[in-house]
Amino acid sequence: MSNDPLLQPLQLKHLTLRNRIMSTSHEPAFTDEGLPKERYRLYHAEKAKGGMALTMIGGSAVVDIDSPQAFGNIQLHKDEVVKWLRELADDVHSHGAAVMIQMTHMGSRTAWNKADWLPMIDASHIQEPVHRAFPKAMEDWDYERVINAFADSAERVKASGLDGFELECASHLIAHSWSPATNKREDEYGGSLENRMRLVMGILTAIRQRIGQEYIVGVRMVCDEAMHRGLSANEGTEIARRLAATGMIDFVNVIRGHSSKDEGLSHVIPSMGKPSAPHLDFAGEVRRAVGIPTFHAARIQDVATARHAIASGKLDMVALTRAHIADPHITQKIIEGRESQIRPCVGMGYCIDSIYTGQASCVHNAATGREASLSHEIVRTAGPHRNIVIVGAGPAGLEAARVAAARGHRVKVFEAAPKAGGQILIASALKRRREILGIVDWRLAECARLGVQIEYNRYVDASDVLAENPDLVVVATGGLPNLDSLHEGQELATTSWDILGGNVPVEKSVLLYDDAGTHAAMTAAEFIVEAGADLEVVAPTRTLSQDIGATTYPSYFKSLKKGNVTVTMNLRIDRLERRGNKLAAVFLDDYTKEYSEKIVDQVVVENGIKPIEDVYFALKPLSKNGGEVDYKALIAIQPQQKINNPNSDFQLFRIGDAVASRNIHSAIYDGHRFMAAV
Repeated sequence: MSNDPLLQPLQLKHLTLRNRIMSTSHEPAFTDEGLPKERYRLYHAEKAKGGMALTMIGGSAVVDIDSPQAFGNIQLHKDEVVKWLRELADDVHSHGAAVMIQMTHMGSRTAWNKADWLPMIDASHIQEPVHRAFPKAMEDWDYERVINAFADSAERVKASGLDGFELECASHLIAHSWSPATNKREDEYGGSLENRMRLVMGILTAIRQRIGQEYIVGVRMVCDEAMHRGLSANEGTEIARRLAATGMIDFVNVIRGHSSKDEGLSHVIPSMGKPSAPHLDFAGEVRRAVGIPTFHAARIQDVATARHAIASGKLDMVALTRAHIADPHITQKIIEGRESQIRPCVGMGYCIDSIYTGQASCVHNAATGREASLSHEIVRTAGPHRNIVIVGAGPAGLEAARVAAARGHRVKVFEAAPKAGGQILIASALKRRREILGIVDWRLAECARLGVQIEYNRYVDASDVLAENPDLVVVATGGLPNLDSLHEGQELATTSWDILGGNVPVEKSVLLYDDAGTHAAMTAAEFIVEAGADLEVVAPTRTLSQDIGATTYPSYFKSLKKGNVTVTMNLRIDRLERRGNKLAAVFLDDYTKEYSEKIVDQVVVENGIKPIEDVYFALKPLSKNGGEVDYKALIAIQPQQKINNPNSDFQLFRIGDAVASRNIHSAIYDGHRFMAAV
């Protein structure tokens, strides 16, 4: 047996967990009609295949119909959920891992105008800030109904063959009931700590009466809301101690912080630039107080930190939840001595933030959530080995090179710059975002391991590419800043690339125009603030940075607040003009149709990028497929077989921002799925 603390088994009642590594419950929004069907099953089975001991599913699986889905939650109140949970459990168990589920009633942390349009309920009639729901204060019959709903759902979970479940006691109905910030009741459910715990005690008692004492039940609970007028660390730890003393729970899964506002959520789920494992020591204090197995997750994203968490006795199970979204095979790579090949979590928060706009995706693992079509471990091709030339070593080009080389092909990359990385190098100019370089560094290491040849400082044309006698050419040249939102005065504008790249110094008074709503503008804004400039941010939209998610925008906004930045919405830029040694930015108000101007030293414009297309269009008429893509084959990860020029010897494709301005994930997904079928 290994002496690695992470690889030691843990006995939890009758269940032997094969090691100390887990993934905590989170909702990737992969449900189908509220049920965890194939996509959900494959996503968790991949983690089990990757060697972890325990995967938690159902980031807040809901127990009743007046707790509608907020982001694709599993609906445990449906009897048919048992079938799908059983299939998932069987698949996970077949790979040697255990699986549990988290159940909840979301209370006011969802919306009344979803599903059946039933009123939200909560301990008190207090608006939930994020979802803006005004709940009904629970009546006696609501308490009875909710307690029975939890017990009913517990029976369904046990019948499905899952190994256990946890109650969500961090930001939903149960936690709202015991927090003084959200429970203002004056009856037997309010006031004293005993009264505020009455709901959770009723739920646990009913559950144990239904399913017995042997089944594994735990709580994922906030032990310190770290919020003015919220649950204190002393009270939170006391709740955990009292719950453990009842004998009705078998583990406690510790959360610190509150999710009632996005700024609070950004500390519960810390993102890029935040300290590593900020709540680990506190979780260790809770473990000492409760004396039962203790789990925890919060920006524990590397093996060394996880190993310390177990070796120091702070935790019994350590969760690398987002890290497993980046690489579900972490444990197996530890076992095999391949830690250097673990794809790093860079803490960008794309996985969490994308849940609210669609479904969870890792910013730089295209296979996550797409296990039915993409493999996390690239399989070598059984066909002929091809000579592949890639132009551009940004994220799209590097991913294409990595996957093609792993398939067994000969790969050569031309990069015009002296370093690989493309726009990621620009984004990393902000100190707080330097972890993003992990996306590049990991791919460079993998390309080196796989024998990819990269030539830097090579600005190639069509003849250079053809001289390599390619069978396939991938154009991943990215683009340049787009200034087309300016009808006049483009030559007077500064771009975010200029500022972040250090090519143009920050002036005293700066206007930043953001017509993209992405990280690019806010990264530049924070950089400008740190340079000491007076900054105004102007956008044509009604909200600022609309494409930046809830866990990541608070850090930007904090910087804007500290820098006393002026923010102006609903103005669309028209042109730039000189005013002596100053610049005038002229704007049009879409609503009043009136023009106005702002006089500053410097105007920075962010409106995405325009593709660099020269090499692609020079090669297009010479290529076998004329650059044409069979989209159905691409989606199905099947070979591209379009032939427009039978006399040509090579196929041609372009990917990433060389096609259109998008994002890192899109670029990597492009590179991966094209090459996975070659």
